[in-house]
Amino acid sequence: MKFKSTLIATLMLISFTSWTQSQIAWSPNQDLAPSSSGSNHPHVVLDGSGNPLVVWNHASRCMFSRWNGTAFTTPVLLNPANLNVAGADWMGPDIASHGDTVYVVFKEIPESSSDSHIYCVHSYDGGANFSTPVRVDYIADSLSRFPTVTTDDQGNPIVGFMKFDNSFGESRWAVCRSNDLGNTFLTDVKASAWSDSKAEICDCCPGTLTCSGGHVAMIYRDNNDNIRDTWAGISTDTGNTFSTGIGIDQQNWFLSACPANGPDGIIVGDTLYGTFMNGASGKNLVYYSKSSITDLSGASAMPLTGTISGLSQQNYPRMDSDGKAMAIAWQQVVSGKRQGILRFTNDISSGLPSELDTITLDYLSNCDVAVGNGHVHVVWQNTNTGSIKYRKGDFSPLSSTKDNNADLHLSVYPNPSSGIFYVDSDMDINRITIFNLFGQVIQTLGPQTKSSSFTLRKSGLYLVQVETSAGTAIRKIVVK
Repeated sequence: MKFKSTLIATLMLISFTSWTQSQIAWSPNQDLAPSSSGSNHPHVVLDGSGNPLVVWNHASRCMFSRWNGTAFTTPVLLNPANLNVAGADWMGPDIASHGDTVYVVFKEIPESSSDSHIYCVHSYDGGANFSTPVRVDYIADSLSRFPTVTTDDQGNPIVGFMKFDNSFGESRWAVCRSNDLGNTFLTDVKASAWSDSKAEICDCCPGTLTCSGGHVAMIYRDNNDNIRDTWAGISTDTGNTFSTGIGIDQQNWFLSACPANGPDGIIVGDTLYGTFMNGASGKNLVYYSKSSITDLSGASAMPLTGTISGLSQQNYPRMDSDGKAMAIAWQQVVSGKRQGILRFTNDISSGLPSELDTITLDYLSNCDVAVGNGHVHVVWQNTNTGSIKYRKGDFSPLSSTKDNNADLHLSVYPNPSSGIFYVDSDMDINRITIFNLFGQVIQTLGPQTKSSSFTLRKSGLYLVQVETSAGTAIRKIVVK
């Protein structure tokens, strides 16, 4: 009997190994951070050069590491020593990037105190240096938790978080944005309660934000009289207001307790792609859906896999895209093994191929994925060693056209300079703002013609934000 069980397990391993599809060539996995630096809830994004940036929780600390071209840097602490951060294997800090601008958000503990707030730190040099924390949630005596962050097309952060009364009642999702690269944040607006005006949210399920153009989606698990499906609050004005919502998961999962997991999603054109776990079938399975933001409609959610022998549950799906390429990664337990699985397409308009990629065959929890420049990057929590693991895959991207307001016809020169810079634009300039690396405004110039100039006398790295009627562009400059 023991020999038969071993043979079955071996055949299952061979079966999973054969899932690896030819679109991706995978490198071996490696340790990103040792167990001494923790491993809870890692999230990954990419900088402007496609290098991975990773944030996670370790013993009430927000940890960060980045790829410097040859290796991951020694993990550093992003929260002040006197500010402890909420985290667990299923929730923790979040990260977003726009080129070399990076934002990390985290929640102060104890979560049950109205004096514990959500903070955002920012970096303008790809994570080499971070600012001091900026408070996000100005919500009087209310409570907050589960921050999530994305960026608009100009590189400004948009932050979502749960909001409660002072006894953890009236649960809802709120969203607030910054118009000055994370130095200040506007008053939050409500983004949930679209299944029913009386619906609340699952108060133990993290959510996620995604933005493209003027569209912002706040994706969350809804609680409508214990129907625990996934919804998205939709904004068409870059997160300033949320006027409608879409039910992206209509399985009608009735559950009297919060399942403590969250969805993910991306926006490509007019389409919101979502992924989430649902247990309506009697087993926790991961699903995939796409919905039209304009029509507020979508096809029924589809499971990401067919029947798998020995499968007991799937959970914690994450997704990302770049151009036409998209990847979804998740955890699943098969015959007691905690596996990491991924589905990938290099042409999102053609749907997802049926083949699966195996990230790892055991000890995976809470993975995350980032796609860019012909690479797929996956990070995960290793339940055996307590370390963070990393794996990269290479694929051949299809050509695509991407909208990018940061690519306005604009020149800031010479760069580097001894101090005098000139700005040329193809449109009249409304305002020029110069920031240092800590987000402090160094200089502001009012309305200009299509050409302008300014002088900086202290050597260093600066950001120049140029606003025109066609949009806002940001350039990085160096004073020698």
